[in-house]
Amino acid sequence: MKKIALLLLPLYITGCSVDNEGKEQSVADEVQVVAPIAKKVPKKMQIHGDERIDNYYWLRDDTRSDSEILAHLQAEEDYAMAKLAHTQELQDTLYDEMISRLKKDDSSVPYTKNGYTYQSKFVTGGEYRIYSRVKQGGSEEQVLLDANVLAEGKDYYANGSVEVSPDNGLLAYSEDLLSRRVYTIKFKNIHTGDMLSDELTGTNGQIIWANDSNTVFYIKKDPQTLLGFQVYRHTLGTKQEDDVLMYEETDKSFYTWIGKSLDDQYIEIFHNSTVSLGVSLLDANNPDGEFKLAHAIERDLEYSVQSHGEDFYILTNLDAKNFKIAKVAKADVGDKSKWVDVIEHREDTLISGLLVLNDALIFTQRENGLMGLRVMDLNTGKVAPVEFDESLYSVYLQNNVDFNADFVRVGYQSMTTPRSVYDVSLDLSSINLKKQDEVLGGYDAKQYHSERIMMKARDGADIPVSVLYKKDQFKGDGTNPLLQYAYGSYGSTNDPFFSDSVISLVDRGFVYVVAHIRGSSMLGRKWYDNGKLLKKKNTFNDFVDVTRELVKGKYGADDKIFAYGGSAGGLLMGAVINQAPELYRGVVAAVPFVDVVTTMLDASIPLTTNEYDEWGNPNEKAYYDYMLSYSPYDNVEAKAYPNLLVTTGLHDSQVQYFEPAKWVAKLREMKTDDNELLFHINMEAGHGGVSGRYKRYKDRALVYAFMLDLLSQ
Repeated sequence: MKKIALLLLPLYITGCSVDNEGKEQSVADEVQVVAPIAKKVPKKMQIHGDERIDNYYWLRDDTRSDSEILAHLQAEEDYAMAKLAHTQELQDTLYDEMISRLKKDDSSVPYTKNGYTYQSKFVTGGEYRIYSRVKQGGSEEQVLLDANVLAEGKDYYANGSVEVSPDNGLLAYSEDLLSRRVYTIKFKNIHTGDMLSDELTGTNGQIIWANDSNTVFYIKKDPQTLLGFQVYRHTLGTKQEDDVLMYEETDKSFYTWIGKSLDDQYIEIFHNSTVSLGVSLLDANNPDGEFKLAHAIERDLEYSVQSHGEDFYILTNLDAKNFKIAKVAKADVGDKSKWVDVIEHREDTLISGLLVLNDALIFTQRENGLMGLRVMDLNTGKVAPVEFDESLYSVYLQNNVDFNADFVRVGYQSMTTPRSVYDVSLDLSSINLKKQDEVLGGYDAKQYHSERIMMKARDGADIPVSVLYKKDQFKGDGTNPLLQYAYGSYGSTNDPFFSDSVISLVDRGFVYVVAHIRGSSMLGRKWYDNGKLLKKKNTFNDFVDVTRELVKGKYGADDKIFAYGGSAGGLLMGAVINQAPELYRGVVAAVPFVDVVTTMLDASIPLTTNEYDEWGNPNEKAYYDYMLSYSPYDNVEAKAYPNLLVTTGLHDSQVQYFEPAKWVAKLREMKTDDNELLFHINMEAGHGGVSGRYKRYKDRALVYAFMLDLLSQ
């Protein structure tokens, strides 16, 4: 069938034939669906003496209201759904499997703060959490917030923060109705149930109460770039336009966050760029005061402070690539020469997290890529490890709200062990399992195997790889299908985690692999540094090299390899299929950052200027040339590509929808194969996908059905 350039909607043609008895019958296999073809409107872009022509730049509409663009996007969605229609039964089966593993009336582990015990829960049939509390010594549950009620009639609903005032009488909560991560803060009188008239719009969702229970601090977002850059003070009962600007970040390479110290002494502003981190402090008992930097912001210096009596403990990279923990008198915190090491720097160990309680210092660390938890007795100075049975796991600090607690609450999981919560006594005399997520349907961890293996990159680097499979499904002869996942940017590290949905793949014979490629911090900060800026291609090479080594090691069949990555991991997918498309049967690129050069040259796009220290500033020729050499959109060629499923949300605030839209349009124009190229666009969602506990499994089922269907062909 001839493709019509102006066609905006998929075309369905149903043929008819006549059977031997002369009766007319429908011929299903004559139904054809034609992909929408985007028109070409050349746009010339010049810099550094180089000229690029972007034929699909017209697909950008920041207002998301252009009827022609919306029609094209809807046509892509309709086309994808038509091409996947025959997998609907499989999608339904997968979806039913996934949600059948979830406990329908699940509750969080309770925690106690300021005389009340708090908990959130899901109830049967509910998509959203219910937040409640019980007064200590009492038994009557008080519902603070039922997000199911608030979400009624809305296409999207998400809560940011849910915070009770220090006097226990008021609830502040933030909500996003568009999936742009722009929140409105509302207030409720807990005792009467009445809503206050105060509403704070355009925020990042964070809410920090001052100790007077009448003042809150919040961050306002720039409506264009969506960066949180202004910290405001709001007094209850006043209008938002009368709020006091406490701090404004003028350096667009910085992110701004707020917090409160565990001992309730300070309101905190965190100033965070790719290479710098610092904090400003305000007495939480004096909200009308001024924020003051603990220590001056310096390039390549990262520090955060935690209050302890008259001292601060500091997690910092000062003369410590992999971070160390120091201590200083509060009066001297501005002089880093007076910071005294408490936990010294080690070349082979990255300190990744710190919690200071009244009697102990607790920190997480990564040694040779493996996580560990340590507790230091502040009275004796003794440091001891917290031991767990598995060798490959994740452990992390979780929901510690009491500075005077005699235990630390930690989260724990592995590729075979569901998410768990432990309370660890500070003297390590007890490790109490408070909860482990129930996986319904007969899940037995003993039937599954996970391991960490090292695989060689082309330059000789050893890449850590985490592997999961079901024992009775793994053949070890190179015939299993395999799904390889990675992210590889911003130093973000995917520690071994439990996925109740991945079970549906490994139960069907898939080997699931997470490649801890450069650009993450799996092997420390050097591992991150060797996967960014002018070394970014190591990230892509590592992924490809791991694939080849997995096939050599007979973990997966060479014609049954799938790859998945999202956001910056979507960039990874785009670069990988430009480099080695022949390796993959199918690739899923979720909300992919693929138009690197154009985006990084446009400071009006959210998150551009903040990212210069991650990707480089293409206004400098060296970075421009390097980015241009790997940018997936700019390097699409006339060649065969694997089967592709690309996903996005129209309202994505992190990676704008037009990046994958342009990429798909160019791939349709250039690719020489007959493989699938499907573009699934959620016209209601943003970067995180749909809202609700169960709805997100619909998209996972679709992705898995895409891969399983390809295996059946």
